[in-house]
Amino acid sequence: MKISEFQKLIEDIYLDRDSQRGIDRNFVWFTEEVGELAREIRQEPRNQERLFEEFADVFAWLSTLASLLDIELENAIRIYADGCPKCGSIPCTC
Repeated sequence: MKISEFQKLIEDIYLDRDSQRGIDRNFVWFTEEVGELAREIRQEPRNQERLFEEFADVFAWLSTLASLLDIELENAIRIYADGCPKCGSIPCTC
């Protein structure tokens, strides 16, 4: 699945509810999911299934925020297409 397809899928599933919630409240949900991911990363031993789920949740909430702010993630990531956005190198040398 392409990033644009994923973003569209998340819009189809959640955009009506997320629009009603608003950007600020969606951002809070996003940061909560990042916190859950952080907890899973710090767990020893790491549970790959939980990590998988938390990465998916963070990406879904990021997609929601992007949609609410009229950002197409697939276009946004192009900033990295030629390497580091600051120095242009792969790997980064700055």
